[in-house]
Amino acid sequence: MTPREIVPGVFSVGAIDWDLRLFDELIPTPDGTSYNSYLVRGSEKTALIDTVNPPKFTDLTTNLDRLGVEKIDYIIANHAEQDHSGSIPAMLDRFRGAKVVTNAKCRDFLVDLLHISADQVIVIDGGDTLALGDKTLEFIIAPWVHWPETMLTYLQEDRILFSCDLFGSHYATSSLYVPDEATIYESAKRYYAEIMMPFRSSIKGHLANLESRDIATIAPSHGPVYDRPAFIMDAYRDWTGDDVKNTVVLPYVSMHGSTQAMVDHFVGALMERGVEVQPFNLPKTDIGELAKALVDAATVVIGTPTLIFGPHPQAVYAAYLANLLRPKTRYVSVIGSYGWGGKTVDTLAGMLGRLKVEVLEPVYIKGRPKEEDFAALDRLADEIQKMHQEAGVLPS
Repeated sequence: MTPREIVPGVFSVGAIDWDLRLFDELIPTPDGTSYNSYLVRGSEKTALIDTVNPPKFTDLTTNLDRLGVEKIDYIIANHAEQDHSGSIPAMLDRFRGAKVVTNAKCRDFLVDLLHISADQVIVIDGGDTLALGDKTLEFIIAPWVHWPETMLTYLQEDRILFSCDLFGSHYATSSLYVPDEATIYESAKRYYAEIMMPFRSSIKGHLANLESRDIATIAPSHGPVYDRPAFIMDAYRDWTGDDVKNTVVLPYVSMHGSTQAMVDHFVGALMERGVEVQPFNLPKTDIGELAKALVDAATVVIGTPTLIFGPHPQAVYAAYLANLLRPKTRYVSVIGSYGWGGKTVDTLAGMLGRLKVEVLEPVYIKGRPKEEDFAALDRLADEIQKMHQEAGVLPS
């Protein structure tokens, strides 16, 4: 990566990770990612906003060298997670006398996670400003985006919001700005689903707080910069809002074909009733795509056989994921088969306690499906059609 100028005196100096395919040993990143760091040169002082993941530290220092940076006065820590903060200790060693600027909760995290001395930190609060001469940084405390200590930094004169993880996307690109809004929309939605969705209510409040600000540019910590902020802010308003779509998300696994036969029939039954359905064969599924589908689906139906006395582990993972991410889903159900018994339905229902949903009657059968079992699936499809119509997402 090479340093790129956003406006006079403001540069993107972070690193691109083209080859990353698993973030935090958890999140698939098929398009790689970037660790964005921003240099703000005022007439009197210089600030670096966030750093990079430590393995990419050399990329950051190379970019600073190319700009001839000999002194950094302040390192702004918007967020203590190590892909942003992890290079702070090395930066403090390189630029002696630099001070870390962050809020009290983030300071405590940095002390614990990186063993930074509290004496090296200037603690600020929401609404505080930091003068760099002809440029002024303002700090916006934004807890639970997506950690409790997160904050945003606003460059008043140039109207740039440095949003850290908020509005980000795991998308490696040589373009400084969003190259294609349709592509970035999908990447940003996936990122929101995987990381931000559990904190939907908090984020909705932070979006409202940003309404009064004049924002010309949004510079996140992952992915390209937004030179049309309304694009991503409108998307977040939609994703964090309460409206759902006429969609059934159907994560499933089948061992010997019985559940697969049920899924195949059920998909067709939903399609006949005008209900969009997105099936995910769990052993073959990119879990990030499943998370993205959960963002605004009205209904989730989990399909699983019984393994010994409970659900298949892949179905357990899907239920755990849905419960963890807390989508705005309104209805859930279970379909599948068993051999001699078990508590599959009760187990899965008990795993979804964080979701505010109505549980529709499951279709759980013994052995391979028979005509009466397919009829039960049709009745479940009828019920989902009715629920979607009553919710106003499917015409009557």
